[in-house]
Amino acid sequence: MHTLPQLLEEDIAALDVSLREILRKTEAETAVIIDRGGFLIAQQGQYEELDTTTLAALCSASFAATQSIAGLIGEEDFSSVYQQGEKSSILIINVDEYSLLVIVFPASISVGAVKYHAPSTIRKIALQMKLAHERDPESGLDLSVLNVADTSVLFQKKS
Repeated sequence: MHTLPQLLEEDIAALDVSLREILRKTEAETAVIIDRGGFLIAQQGQYEELDTTTLAALCSASFAATQSIAGLIGEEDFSSVYQQGEKSSILIINVDEYSLLVIVFPASISVGAVKYHAPSTIRKIALQMKLAHERDPESGLDLSVLNVADTSVLFQKKS
């Protein structure tokens, strides 16, 4: 099983539109889509000062730990992780079997406002991932086995 469907330029463009929309609706600072393995898929907002690669890895690990905690207390799973800070807060939300949505927002904004607007964004992201998977169900990427020293297998000319 591949961890992520093969995404084309139009998939990323659609994901970017969804991220910009959630940022506009919630006044959040940054929105990021990551795969379950912690790899960055798409990002929008004010992320220039953020190490989004590390953020993606840590958010994925945090969500996985929370899923384990859910099992310990008899829950099948938890759909989100919320962490509140003095200046910024973060909400990590399950999208589908492939990905998570991470939203970084000022602590002055209610998590309820972010959660209120998140479902429509999650549906759009999940639909785009589903379309990408259905386009070529046998193809995909398992980013966890990617050799970053040799990415030539990813960048091949199509016949």
